Amino acid sequence: MNIGIKALLLALALLLCAGQLCATSFGERTAQSLKDRGIQPWLIVILISMLPIVELRGAIPVAMAVLGMPWPQAVLLSILGNMLPIPFILLFIDWFFDRLRVFRWGVRFTDWITERANKRSAVVERYQELGLAIFVGIPLPGTGGWTGALVAKLFKLPFWSSLLWIFIGVLIAAAAVTALTLLGLLVVT
Repeated sequence: MNIGIKALLLALALLLCAGQLCATSFGERTAQSLKDRGIQPWLIVILISMLPIVELRGAIPVAMAVLGMPWPQAVLLSILGNMLPIPFILLFIDWFFDRLRVFRWGVRFTDWITERANKRSAVVERYQELGLAIFVGIPLPGTGGWTGALVAKLFKLPFWSSLLWIFIGVLIAAAAVTALTLLGLLVVT
């Protein structure tokens, strides 16, 4: 393999790993706290993968390294948990933002969230639904199912189409995170 391609792959792996450190650390602390309270490991993985920012990017490494789950189970539970809030976000985010906007801090918060989503959404703007899958599928900070659902609403993409392409993106992210975890590149410390 050419040295330039090796360097590019190494840089991509390092970038993906760096983005996971925060999510994995928070996911690990959350998992340990829930485990100490007697919550079943399968439910812990679902709950962690439902959290914004952490999502399955933090849940898969935690499930495998902290909870000792085999990777197929970790992946399946993480995908399930990551997708559970998505239909509700797609259906109710406008209603929720409208309720927040009656407060001055709510206007600032919703504007901040919308601005962040817009800054990261160039690929969605260009490629629409396929771009949504790519946006959600690349496991970098600020991307994922939650942000993907917000971006889909910002671009007024249809509900069922958005749900499908976000799911495809979640599958792509799950494959990437699982591969990196199995290769030992995502390690829970």
